[in-house]
Amino acid sequence: MSCLILSGCTSVFLQPDRVPYFADRPLGTPTEDVWIAAPDGQNLHALYLPAHGRARATVLYLHGNAENLSTHVRAVEWLPAQGYSVLALDYRGYGRSSGKASIRGVHEDAAAALAWLAAQRGEADMPVIVYGQSLGASIAIRSVASSPFRDTVAAVVAESPFARYRGIAREKLSQVWLTWPLQWPLSLLISDRYAAIDVVNQLSPIPLLLIHGAHDVVVDVRHSQRLYAAAGLPKDLWVIPQGGHIDATRRESVRERLLAFLAGIGQAPEDAP
Repeated sequence: MSCLILSGCTSVFLQPDRVPYFADRPLGTPTEDVWIAAPDGQNLHALYLPAHGRARATVLYLHGNAENLSTHVRAVEWLPAQGYSVLALDYRGYGRSSGKASIRGVHEDAAAALAWLAAQRGEADMPVIVYGQSLGASIAIRSVASSPFRDTVAAVVAESPFARYRGIAREKLSQVWLTWPLQWPLSLLISDRYAAIDVVNQLSPIPLLLIHGAHDVVVDVRHSQRLYAAAGLPKDLWVIPQGGHIDATRRESVRERLLAFLAGIGQAPEDAP
């Protein structure tokens, strides 16, 4: 409870660490370390996974709230073999990135990564696809909607996003008997300044794909349904039967479906449907 009162309950959303997970299990694709300077001087670590052969697009990958990139990057290590380069970002306070994690900070870090990619485009004019999971999915929606570089983004893919910080905090508080009676007053201490649902309609005409497991017990599928209802066109929502939390692309059928979606929008943003 003191967490909620004294720090806005950042730990409900952000659970970073600096442990190098799976250090003895290298990725199945080459990687390069990238360092991105945030506007406030923080030094952000990212991994660049170059496409095998000619790249179709670059995917900016924004991971979930816990651990760090060393665990989450495995969710996208299959994309380079399919022709997509990946820039996978660790927010401040996570992994090898400097600083202390904060809700404001992780949004600024995603904006810095988008700016970095825009600066790297040069004559290649490579389209960017922003793919986020869980916390990263909500950050992806908010960051692209408000980005001065949104014209470089060909699509947003948001897997298991939550619609509002205050709403997901209330749900988590309701699951603990100690905080259940106080879920409403305590949740009001959480800022909704960065709520994805408040800006999701501003993504249009950038295509939005929402993916959510029907049995996600971490972020209920209703969050994606609310975001879908609020979003402008073009948009799509895939509810994965028997799916849990951010496990959709472990299924070959979903990977194939996602590749078909990406192939349909893997073109210059001004020509996207």
